[in-house]
Amino acid sequence: MDVLGYLRLVRRHWWIVLVTVMVALGTAALVTVRTAPRYEATVTFFVTTPSQGVTDAYQGGLFLQQRVKSYGDLLTSDRLAQSVVAEAPLGLTADQVQRRITTSTEAGTVLLKATVTDTDQTRALKTTETLSAKFIELVQKVETPPDGKAPPIKLEVVSGPRVTSNPVSPQPVRNLVLGGLLGLLLGAGLAVLRGLADVRMRDAAALQRVTGSPLLGEIPFESGAKSAPLIVGEAANSRRAEAVRKLRTNLRFVDVHEPARVIAVTSALQGEGKTTMACNTAIALAEAGWRVLLIDADLRRPKVADYLGVDGGVGLTDVLVGDVQVGDVVQRWGDKSLLVLPSGATPPNPSELLGSKAMADLLVALRESADIVVIDTAPLLAVTDGVVVAVQADGALLVTQQGRTSRSQVAAAAHALHSVSVRLLGCVLNMAKVAKADAYQYEAYKVAVPAAGPSVPADRAGVARRGEQVPAGDHTQELTRLSR
Repeated sequence: MDVLGYLRLVRRHWWIVLVTVMVALGTAALVTVRTAPRYEATVTFFVTTPSQGVTDAYQGGLFLQQRVKSYGDLLTSDRLAQSVVAEAPLGLTADQVQRRITTSTEAGTVLLKATVTDTDQTRALKTTETLSAKFIELVQKVETPPDGKAPPIKLEVVSGPRVTSNPVSPQPVRNLVLGGLLGLLLGAGLAVLRGLADVRMRDAAALQRVTGSPLLGEIPFESGAKSAPLIVGEAANSRRAEAVRKLRTNLRFVDVHEPARVIAVTSALQGEGKTTMACNTAIALAEAGWRVLLIDADLRRPKVADYLGVDGGVGLTDVLVGDVQVGDVVQRWGDKSLLVLPSGATPPNPSELLGSKAMADLLVALRESADIVVIDTAPLLAVTDGVVVAVQADGALLVTQQGRTSRSQVAAAAHALHSVSVRLLGCVLNMAKVAKADAYQYEAYKVAVPAAGPSVPADRAGVARRGEQVPAGDHTQELTRLSR
């Protein structure tokens, strides 16, 4: 995965980054509030030697620099800490005093700096003053030769002792900035891990890779689609309806040399919107002037009749068992050239019925009476009905809901079709999240729909209303003839 891919994962899981940053900032603020303020008292010593002690200036400089390093260790020694505690009642033990002292030197110089850090400003200054006096006394005692001559080393206080007026720690701004940066890095890492561990189908590119087929449509999610799934009425002017029309165009030109006239619409799992997609695709094709026949071949949980508001009591099952003729149960929907063959009664053996010779003969006959036949089938991973129907069609359209189906499930559905040599026309990403910029572009460019729709031409005044049984006449006469 490239850098842009990781950035997309962080953007997709932005809430993880936000929560992590807020937790880190809260932790930093809590630590800052609960930490006692600390003050620093400093004193700086200058180490020198009498001129008569060392004649070579260069060697004398090296000698003093070595001495300064030794004096740094002496400042933090047990002996000096015990002397400081014995000299002044600080309320601290020698070990506590020793832990509060730090030393530093500058390379190439003979300056030695001692720092005492304490939560009590007065005690820090007093400790430093006592430390300075006892340190000079200790050095003179150590450096004085046994014969009582003057020591070769001399210490002078050149700065301090003095204590800071403001606490040196905690530093709220620094702590909050560091906490925010750490939270941001940790949140980004967690977001990337969460994205890499997420096996659900999240984007169109992944859907194309998994299925190995072209993306024919990306249907945006709309909250009102649950109550009004069909692209009619006000929904006909929505982004979802426009996306279905794009699917219609792509579907008709997916293979101009071998166009699919019988299309099976299926999905990997139940609830991904395959029935809605089958109905809306059929409606969109009928709007373009095609003679469309929509068949509900999901004999276990049929929904086409409920969506379209037609009578589904008698339909495909009754035709296959020979109880009725197909011309008697096909119904025209709306004022479009759309015919509907509902599922009919629920049979005890759906897969055997759909794979029977009667079903094959029916599809051969129906493809001659309509320009396009759209078949709603059962989910591929639940039962074998969808594969049985897809084998008899010219191709299949695989519908996948974004963020619901896993990549392995989509791959298994595609494999189920490929394993029986079903022509996978393409895939559709349903309920997809659309960028705000794309949504704005459509809203700015869509055609305004007048309050009152256009009147129906006189030559179409006799067309049946929604859910009305098809009368003998026009292109449906062939359905009646074939059924007999």
